[in-house]
Amino acid sequence: MDIVPESDVESTEAVDGAHLKLLAGGTEMNVQHFRVDPGATVPEHSHPHEQTGYVLEGALTFFVDGETHVVEAGDSYVFPGGEAHGAENRGDVPAVGLDIFSPPRDDPDWMD
Repeated sequence: MDIVPESDVESTEAVDGAHLKLLAGGTEMNVQHFRVDPGATVPEHSHPHEQTGYVLEGALTFFVDGETHVVEAGDSYVFPGGEAHGAENRGDVPAVGLDIFSPPRDDPDWMD
């Protein structure tokens, strides 16, 4: 069993205001902690990994196929691999949550 405390992992700022930490991972999936500051935007991107997530605090507005979707604390979401998506924090507090990627991502940069 591997245990990876979030406090032991250095944060990467993938884009201005979007802070990521790759946490525990196995051969089939891994977990990423995120914090998106108020006003920060993650540009539209895609990746081959299926991505599921859960918002712990705050809210994110996701952009998918020209539509917006607000995901608030307590909500979960999923993006199939290859689906283009972007996000923005339109709130006054950081959006904090977890993403799970399958297959595992090998670096925390959303823009890969």
